[in-house]
Amino acid sequence: MIIVGFKVVHYSRVKAENVEIEGFKGVTVRWLITKDDGAENFAMRCFEIKSGGKTAFHSHDWEHEVFVLSGKGKVRCGNEEKIVEAGYVVFIPPNIPHCFENLGEDTLRFLCLIPYKK
Repeated sequence: MIIVGFKVVHYSRVKAENVEIEGFKGVTVRWLITKDDGAENFAMRCFEIKSGGKTAFHSHDWEHEVFVLSGKGKVRCGNEEKIVEAGYVVFIPPNIPHCFENLGEDTLRFLCLIPYKK
């Protein structure tokens, strides 16, 4: 039996795209699971932030659910800052300014799930 939308792939086989947004430095994203795969509710992305890299302090209408895979970094959410490393989970509510920064020599790598607007 073949199930439509079933997908199995090593994350490294998904194209890494440079994030070309003002304030982002040394950041790539891999869109692991999207609507193109049949996922109607959430997108799963893998972010990689090189040593010395960061995302801009920004906000948007949707929440983030993050699982840190490797590296060490700082997450700023509103006025709070937390240090994270492999195994940490992060929830960022909608409309709260936030950013990620790599604090180590190794790549900061994390999964980030976001909902699709309905």
